[in-house]
Amino acid sequence: MTTSSAGAVQYEDGRIIAPPSMADLATQALRAMILSGELPPGTRLVEAKLTERLGVSRPPLREALQVLAFEGLVVPHPRRGVIVRPLTRHDVYEIITLREELEAFAVRIGIPVRSPERLQACRNALAAFEQAGLDGDEGVFTQRKYDFHQSIVALAGHERVTEAYRALSLQMQLCMALNRSARRDAESLLQNVERHRELLTIIEGGDPEAVLKALADHGHSSFLGEVVDQLDGGTPDSERWLTERRGR
Repeated sequence: MTTSSAGAVQYEDGRIIAPPSMADLATQALRAMILSGELPPGTRLVEAKLTERLGVSRPPLREALQVLAFEGLVVPHPRRGVIVRPLTRHDVYEIITLREELEAFAVRIGIPVRSPERLQACRNALAAFEQAGLDGDEGVFTQRKYDFHQSIVALAGHERVTEAYRALSLQMQLCMALNRSARRDAESLLQNVERHRELLTIIEGGDPEAVLKALADHGHSSFLGEVVDQLDGGTPDSERWLTERRGR
């Protein structure tokens, strides 16, 4: 691989890929700050502070915010400008219950695993997840954690379920980031990886009921016990669900 005088990257097979723009870099940095929990839901994104923090001018920053708005990570607010997408108690109820149903469906039809390639994809996802833990990058860590869970769903070989799960990607990652914030003092990044390694071992064992139990015990307790109480926007359905989950 070489770098051309114009700044593009020349690969050995002849492909040329332009380097990322300032807007791309700002998008990546802001996404990582949101998914690491550094910019939690509801945070107002002040342009003057962000341009100084990221070392970019306002045009690429605004372009980055437009991308993140399209992804659903930030939203314009009439009085507060752009804010990180808030999560309500009802949002959490809907995201977690749908996530759990999709994962459970995938486990029931995908385990025992019939495709060595799909199982290897889980192992590869875990390796990437572990590397993010070793690197200590909380934003990438959250993204790789989601990738690992998506690889579990993909074991079913059911494209529509995989697509439904992928549609929840960034909303799940917001929940994961909040969950991580609740567990940060009690669990290191690599300890978190080890919990997922244990889950993969159970998956490799081929017993779907054991996998379902492992997923049920997997780690929402701190999130539902601490973080959710700091959120507004409960509904009768979400409060009933929270009461039932906390009573288990």
